[in-house]
Amino acid sequence: MKGLKGGEMRKIFLLFAVFLMAISLVLAVEDVSANSRENFGKEVSASSGNYTTHDGESVEIQRNGELKIHSGDIEVNSSLEITTEKNESDNSTKFATNLSNGRHAEIKIMPSTASATAIARLKLVNCIASEGCTIELKEVGSQNQTKAVYEVKAQKNSKVLGVFNAKMDVQTQVDAETGDVVQTKKPWWAFLAVESNQ
Repeated sequence: MKGLKGGEMRKIFLLFAVFLMAISLVLAVEDVSANSRENFGKEVSASSGNYTTHDGESVEIQRNGELKIHSGDIEVNSSLEITTEKNESDNSTKFATNLSNGRHAEIKIMPSTASATAIARLKLVNCIASEGCTIELKEVGSQNQTKAVYEVKAQKNSKVLGVFNAKMDVQTQVDAETGDVVQTKKPWWAFLAVESNQ
């Protein structure tokens, strides 16, 4: 240290201080993420039964060959392997799935919320299975664009050119992690049709 001038010594001291602050930030972030998972137990495959989400929403899962998820009046079919993780402090459950690209996707949006989003996007009155409206939790995309979505399919009455009655197949996908609408599909001739709000 004999050959260092005052300005050089200050630079070394500042670099050392910045280094220590960066290390403390990294350690703090790791501590926060560990604490956020602290109250949750081991992740297990979802079995038939009733669960409560952190929002207090009641969810029923049935396994009769195919997975069925009931949330409110909404029933969702899925071929995904759903896992649950129970929070011991408030007795709530988190749902997740492992996607084909290896990504672990938490299912934060429940079927009732996804259904409401799809109904608004497709301008439907409701989504009832007996009227041909179906909801499926599935994986879409490829490679690092893979995500879990609720796919809502329905048929709407419409009038092509305002004269000819036609059934229009409509579909939308709602991201199961964010609740955002990923995609909406209508027939190519939809711009020529007037849709009824049914």
